[in-house]
Amino acid sequence: MNDNQLIANLLKFKNVISDNVYKSALAKLDYGSNKKIDRLLIEDYKVPKDEIYREIAKYYAIPQMTIDVKTLQESDIEEIKRLISLLPKELKKEVYGKRIIPYKLDKTKNQTLLILSSIPTDSISKLIASSLKYKRYEVIYCPFESIDGIIRVLASTEQDEYLRKILSESESEIDISSKGADEEQEDLIQQEINKGALAYLFEAAIIEGVKSKVSDIHIIPYDNQSVDIRFRIDGKLLLWKRKENIMPQAFLSVVKDRTANVDRFKIDEAQDGYIQRDIDGTTIRFRVSIMPIVAKQQNRNYESIVIRILDDRNVIENIDELGFQSQARKDFEEAVTRPQGLIVVTGPTGSGKSTTLLASLYHVITPEKNILTVEDPVEYVIKGARQIKIGLRLDFNQAIRSILRHDPDIVMVGEMRDKETAETAIKLANTGHLTFSTLHTNDAPSAISRLYKMEIETFLIAYAINIIVAQRLVRRLCDKCKKSINIKKNSAAEISYLLDNGITEEDIADGKIFTTVGCDNCRGTGYKGRLAIHEALFFNKDIRHAIVESKSDIDEEMIRTIARKNGMLSLRESGIELIRKGMTTMEEVVYTTTIA
Repeated sequence: MNDNQLIANLLKFKNVISDNVYKSALAKLDYGSNKKIDRLLIEDYKVPKDEIYREIAKYYAIPQMTIDVKTLQESDIEEIKRLISLLPKELKKEVYGKRIIPYKLDKTKNQTLLILSSIPTDSISKLIASSLKYKRYEVIYCPFESIDGIIRVLASTEQDEYLRKILSESESEIDISSKGADEEQEDLIQQEINKGALAYLFEAAIIEGVKSKVSDIHIIPYDNQSVDIRFRIDGKLLLWKRKENIMPQAFLSVVKDRTANVDRFKIDEAQDGYIQRDIDGTTIRFRVSIMPIVAKQQNRNYESIVIRILDDRNVIENIDELGFQSQARKDFEEAVTRPQGLIVVTGPTGSGKSTTLLASLYHVITPEKNILTVEDPVEYVIKGARQIKIGLRLDFNQAIRSILRHDPDIVMVGEMRDKETAETAIKLANTGHLTFSTLHTNDAPSAISRLYKMEIETFLIAYAINIIVAQRLVRRLCDKCKKSINIKKNSAAEISYLLDNGITEEDIADGKIFTTVGCDNCRGTGYKGRLAIHEALFFNKDIRHAIVESKSDIDEEMIRTIARKNGMLSLRESGIELIRKGMTTMEEVVYTTTIA
């Protein structure tokens, strides 16, 4: 039960709201209202604010105090004025507007700052204490009229135009119930129009993201009146739309309201959720990550939202589509068709490791085999595999430990993240199971060193692994606008750059080498789509012997030398082969394969 439901139940039980108002308010929240339940009841149903907050204060055991301003001592007024004067200008406006004020220090409680609040659950109290540099503070619920009376006394002695403006505005707030029925209806209609526009923008963003084959949608507050929506296309973040003249949290609330497993009212912690939509007759899943971020104004709460698009139509099921060069393709197929052994795919985040693993699994899946996968999180549904569900009662490591008892033939371990998971993957491979997993390393030989540093014995590494494939993704040249490089027409610097990195004059003269131009088809970038480049380290007897003979450390250079004699291409060389085929550029390959 979320906070909205809890408070609504409380107010109904205490007879603050009727059953009809209770049902109507919750229906509005379900429909997509971006208000909290207290503001919704006050503004849309004209429930007296003090009746609401008095019961909330009782429920949360918040002390209550009603102050007759006539009984306040001059010293009390001066202390309140002193404390408010120390607040930043923006926070001072919030204090006046919300009727939440620093009151005095309680010396009996280790100099605890007492804060009078007409909205006892408002997080501004924490900001007030922080701004005044008090570690200890206590919120005391005080009715709106009591604090309003104190502020009016301040206004009579302070030459503060903003304070006077706040007080004049509050008159209309107090008299809001005198609005005509037609005006109230117009306000509600406008709220629905505004809400509908933001909801439409969000739905348009995810539909456009799917149609444009976007991998991630980023939603980020740009300033206090606008939000950026950015698309990650071919590995690069591009601005899709900047929505102006809206409060960022309003749009973020629309997104959160449409995300399962997310609480809109939690704004100070990370949350993960999911969305599901039917688009073009296909069920598309979206994984949502929400993180609190810093805003320029300390009294504002900003969040960043990233939505990963999981479209099963983009899954590659054929290893021929992975783009292996000839020797690597031959070695990889031999490795994955063996009855047992470990296949390791390595590379940084976003290098296409999951795509390669999925294609590998589809290559070996048959009805006669029990295929189990342990992933956290599960991104794509694999037809013919049993994908173990990670949750509160079954975490990743527990699932790994239990997998041998489930009679597997083929296992995919999403990532060898520590010694325990690495040992389990090695054990599976050495006990007659074909096993697939990933690591985060720069290249194939360094994956051996990584396992060794996890304290995996060298003979286990040598005889458990069939192949290690390191990979990266490079952007594919746009076929609509790419232009071949000409020795006579292009600059000497461009030609020299190509020659220095492995391209020959014959390649250029034959018109095989292309560069970017930019057109509408590729959004002016010169690239459309991405390709994988690979470094495939196949474990033959020479490689196994070199690993077993390693003493205190793995000799990566020796392993690399042996592998290159057997036909292994480095990542850079694999990229250059794609350049010769007119599929990408030297700039892209050098950028992607340069290791910091």
